[in-house]
Amino acid sequence: MIDFQNVLDEIHNDLKLEKERGLIATYIPELKKQSNTSFGIYLNTISGENFYVGDWNLKFSIQSISKVLALSKAITFENKNIWKRVDVEPSGNPFNQLSLLELENGIPRNPLINTGAIVIADILVTHLKNPKEDFLNYVRHISGDQSINYNLEVAASEQKTGFNNYAAANLLKSYNNLNNDVDIVLDFYFHQCALEMNCKQLSNAFYLFANKGKCLNNNQHLTSSQVKRINAIMLTCGFYDEAGEFAFEVGLPGKSGVGGGIVALLPNDFVIVTWSPGLNPKGNSLIGMQALEKFTTKTNRSIF
Repeated sequence: MIDFQNVLDEIHNDLKLEKERGLIATYIPELKKQSNTSFGIYLNTISGENFYVGDWNLKFSIQSISKVLALSKAITFENKNIWKRVDVEPSGNPFNQLSLLELENGIPRNPLINTGAIVIADILVTHLKNPKEDFLNYVRHISGDQSINYNLEVAASEQKTGFNNYAAANLLKSYNNLNNDVDIVLDFYFHQCALEMNCKQLSNAFYLFANKGKCLNNNQHLTSSQVKRINAIMLTCGFYDEAGEFAFEVGLPGKSGVGGGIVALLPNDFVIVTWSPGLNPKGNSLIGMQALEKFTTKTNRSIF
C-alpha cells in the first residue's frame, strides 16, 4: 500500500526551495501577477481518497487545460464527425504555430493546439444556446462545484493581446473551417481559457477521464470509447512540442496550461494536479513537470 501523502510531502519538500523555477508567462498581462514561489499538488483517487500539499487551494487560470474540457463537451454533439474538422496527430510545434495550418489546408493537427481548440470553440458556439454560460455550467457540473468561474480580467487581457489567435481564427475562416463569426468564437475561446480553478477543483473536473466517462457524482457524460480517445490525445498532444518528453519522463495522459497548471491521470486509478507558475522554454510548468516525474517514479504508477 502506497503512502500517497508521504510521497506528496517528499516531492513538495524536494522542490519548494528549488532556485530554478522557470519564467511566468508575460504575454497575457494578467498572468504576470502570479507569485513564482507558489507550488501545490492535489491527488484524487478513483477509490475516493484525496491527498494534497502546498498551495493546492489557490486559484489560477487553467488556460490550455480547458481545451480538454471543451473537447469533451464538443464530442458529445458531433462524436466522430469532429475528426473531419480537426486531426489527432502531434504537431511537434509550439501551441500557437500557424504554418502547419496552411500546409494542411485549414485542418489543425489536433484539438489541443490553439488552431484546433478554436475549431472546437466554433463547434460549441454552434451547439450551445448560451455558449459561455452553458460551458461554465458543464464544468461546474462535472466538478461538482458551483463556485468555479471565469476570471474576467484574464479574459479581457487575452482579448486585448491575442493577436496570434485572431490570425489563427481568420486563417481557419479562410479555409471554411469556422462556421461562426470570428469575434464571437474568440470571445468564447478567451473566456474558456480564463476559467479559474484550484488544484482540487481541476482534479475533480478531470475525474471523468479516469473513470470511464463518469463524473464524481456518478453521472455518465462520455462513453468509454470517447474517453479512450481523449486520453490518447492528451498523451500524444497534451504538451505541445514537449509531449514526447512528458510521455518519456512521466508516462501519463495529461494537459498543461501557461498558467502553470498540469493535470495528469492514470485511467481507473487517479487524477493528479500540480501548479507552479514558472514555465520552461516549451511553455510547461518547470516544477510541475519535475513533480510529476518524481511522483510516477516513486509510486511506479504510469501507463507503461
